[in-house]
Amino acid sequence: MNRRNSLLSVMAAVAALASPLSQAQEPIRLIVPYAPGGPLDITSRALAERVRDSLGVVIIDNKAGAGGNIGADAIAKANPDGMTIGLAATATHAVNPWLYTKMPYDAGKDFAGITQMVRVPNVLVMNAAKAEQLKIHSVADLVAYAKSHPGKLNYGSGGNGSAGHLAGEMLKQKAGIFALHVPYRGANPAQLALLSGEVDFNIDNLAAAAPNIKSGKLVALAVTSLNATPLLPNVPPLSKTYPGFAIDTWWGLVAPAGTPKPVLDKLSKAFNEALQAPETKTRFNTLMAEPVGSTPAEFDKFMAAERAKYQPIVKASGAKVD
Repeated sequence: MNRRNSLLSVMAAVAALASPLSQAQEPIRLIVPYAPGGPLDITSRALAERVRDSLGVVIIDNKAGAGGNIGADAIAKANPDGMTIGLAATATHAVNPWLYTKMPYDAGKDFAGITQMVRVPNVLVMNAAKAEQLKIHSVADLVAYAKSHPGKLNYGSGGNGSAGHLAGEMLKQKAGIFALHVPYRGANPAQLALLSGEVDFNIDNLAAAAPNIKSGKLVALAVTSLNATPLLPNVPPLSKTYPGFAIDTWWGLVAPAGTPKPVLDKLSKAFNEALQAPETKTRFNTLMAEPVGSTPAEFDKFMAAERAKYQPIVKASGAKVD
């Protein structure tokens, strides 16, 4: 009997070690397809700390480059055992499939959703001094000025195909106006150009624009989320003027396609609990980021809808990366 019990104990231990996400596991690797220090990296590290008790150690692995495609490709090609997961974002899983001529992965087939993490509204901002000079205090004022001064306005973005570029093109299309797009090498140079008066308006990530809005250097005319956001009270959504207008920045967690459903469910449960923790909400609020949890199936459906939404927007913009 003792020999039988000992054998059963050994078999149980071996099974535990072989099981994905077991307690006696190697650290989970969470690939972030962007450089350290930005909102996507910071929120990932915050969640990694919060799931330590339920999932064990989660190590952040930054793999930046090619608009996020290098890191996303590494996620897609990892073993589907739950030990390597990663970040999916607006760019990597909704815009890049239509922006890049050649993609190293299939955004619709090579991933399995875990949960959406965050939604951050984008915001239509003007240099406060320029807005005062041109007497533009609302979206209606901006549109009226553009129509009465054809070809006089321009706007900046972090580059061709960026969220700011696509939102600007969508605004031009909906409003029936023209504004020259001026692409910069990243969101920070675009914001500096706006602050210095090189461009007239930007549609920027709220997390990046918020400090200059608070300081009074920039004036917020509207947010691009479907509804108003408590993160920026008293600023209307563009959808109030143009129904259905919605371009948010979002990111979430995915695993390689083929990851077993029980593993996905365990990961989703742990990260959703972390997202709902008061400490998480407080931390994310400082980044102007709203925690958004979802089931794996809900996140898969959301990403598919976002890809479908961005396809005609990218095409209409004419942006392409070879």
